[in-house]
Amino acid sequence: MPAARPTVLVTGAAGFIGSHLVDRLLGEGFDVIGLDNLVTGDLANLAAAGRDPRFHFDLGDVRDPLRVHAELVFNLACPASPVHYRADPYATLTTSVLGALRLVDHARGKRCRIIHASTSEVYGDPLVHPQPESYAGNVDPTGERACYKEGKRAAETIFSDAARTAGLDVRIARLFNTYGPRLAVGDGRVVSSFLVAALRGEPITLDGDGDQTRSFCYVSDVVDGLVRLASVEPTERLGPVNLGAPGEVAMRALAEAAMTAVGRRVDVIHRPAAADDARRRCPDIALARRMLGFAPQVALDHGLALTAADLRARLIA
Repeated sequence: MPAARPTVLVTGAAGFIGSHLVDRLLGEGFDVIGLDNLVTGDLANLAAAGRDPRFHFDLGDVRDPLRVHAELVFNLACPASPVHYRADPYATLTTSVLGALRLVDHARGKRCRIIHASTSEVYGDPLVHPQPESYAGNVDPTGERACYKEGKRAAETIFSDAARTAGLDVRIARLFNTYGPRLAVGDGRVVSSFLVAALRGEPITLDGDGDQTRSFCYVSDVVDGLVRLASVEPTERLGPVNLGAPGEVAMRALAEAAMTAVGRRVDVIHRPAAADDARRRCPDIALARRMLGFAPQVALDHGLALTAADLRARLIA
């Protein structure tokens, strides 16, 4: 972090990762402003933060001119689940692109550091495994998920150009699949979908053969990586940094792990493979290990148990 304790702005603060980041920053004594338009965010995620006098919530959109100033910005504003970004691809694309432009305007000529949450989706359906930050990706710009992938790629371009041409202090984190408490029910993310199905005694649905892989990093580990990225004082301009868990997990194995976490067996059924979906994805986190000391701590079975307990409580409520 900058030497003097800054005011922190978290865009997308009411979202899954954003709300956990807000809690972490408040726990470390920061004054935090949370910005969210609540299209996909949920104020219930900020229940604890709302009781802290150092937290201020601003109902607003990152695509609009910012009404606040902060010396440190974490940009997590963007629909991040298939259900949401397919429902409104225009909002998904413009949140990434226009939001990046607004934050560059906010930081230009000021003492401001921006941590931008990008995504492993920038690698598309990768041809290199695991994916290092130097890999340029294999993305279809007209696919069903292109609004999310290309929006995130364009945002990286905007922030990278601002760093090169205007000297802005921008750090880009490419987040791989993240899970944990506060995952929304029904938003299409694979961990919550599998756990909710098992909790309800309904079949778990696998796309295609179920052999496609992802890596799954618990939310507290991802938040720790973001905070570490904000704190490091590099000797040269930073490029993108992968944050995720380095192990590949097949979807059929995740289904088994979800049933174990819930303590209930359910049927597993298959449907045609989803369009524009990657077959394999796994991060190379050598750069994050070396530069940030980043190392995920929460094992998948333990993280799934914690996530299942949170979902069970919310489904009962």
